[in-house]
Amino acid sequence: MAPSGVDPLAHRIQYAAFRVARWVLSALPAPLALGFGDVLGWIAGVVLRMRRRVVDENLLQAFPDQEPRWRRRVARSCYRHLIRESIATFRMAGMSRDEVLAMASMDEDQLAHFRQDVAAGNGVVAVTGHLGNWEMGGAWLAAGGVPVEAVVQVQRNRRFDEDLRSVRREVGLVTIPKQDAPRGVLRALRAGHAVALVADQNVTRGGIFVEFFGRLAATAPGPAIFARRTGAPVWVGSAVRDPTGGRRYRIRLQRIDIAVTGDTDADTRRLTEAYTAVLESWIRADPEQYFWHHKRWKTRPEPRERPSAADDITS
Repeated sequence: MAPSGVDPLAHRIQYAAFRVARWVLSALPAPLALGFGDVLGWIAGVVLRMRRRVVDENLLQAFPDQEPRWRRRVARSCYRHLIRESIATFRMAGMSRDEVLAMASMDEDQLAHFRQDVAAGNGVVAVTGHLGNWEMGGAWLAAGGVPVEAVVQVQRNRRFDEDLRSVRREVGLVTIPKQDAPRGVLRALRAGHAVALVADQNVTRGGIFVEFFGRLAATAPGPAIFARRTGAPVWVGSAVRDPTGGRRYRIRLQRIDIAVTGDTDADTRRLTEAYTAVLESWIRADPEQYFWHHKRWKTRPEPRERPSAADDITS
């Protein structure tokens, strides 16, 4: 066991390897670096088949009517996308805000509407998912002057975590550790900031079951609860790579408007259903850019909550 304040040797080795890899990938021309990511992704998905069973089962659940050949193609593509976008995120280190802004674009009217909601002073709950490059989406908004705070998972490797926070901070993105979210999110919203929360993964406790690709999925109600408690509007956002294969991304933002009834549980459920449905529609449009490697349907509802026996299939 390492002495207090000393990083474990394994963490130091991992971080050193990461720094070398990032330096090499940043020094290479972008097409070559990203092409290298394509190759690594192909190896991970086709040769090593890392979590391939999970990916295949998820795609079958989400797209049962598609041909097996189509699902295999999407599976291979999502591995290449994951590694390529990880490299793209590494390459953000040292970028100026102008360089980050040059990486993406979005509808000007939607951006203006989003900025108006932020300027209103009640904060904005910005929900996103593991689609496209979620890091790029938050970085692009922050680089454009929008006060954005993102709830993030703290990395076990302290050096890597500090490095990642530094990269985010360089473009103006403030982070809230996940364990501090209950207080941190309320503080940020009351300060009039946009708070980004990734809300598309399975939760084991405290979730509510809403439909996701036709099957009940345990979903974190946090974004809806924060919005209800503060009066902040809810937007759904994503940053997907341009389908033409260029380096630019398309940022999408959509406001979620539902009538508030005063029934806390019902309003929370309806809002969660609404932003989950938007995320699903965007994933359907770009399935190759989604993180299918996660066991999204792992937690199952109690029998009395299930609408039919067909939903009792285990992931």
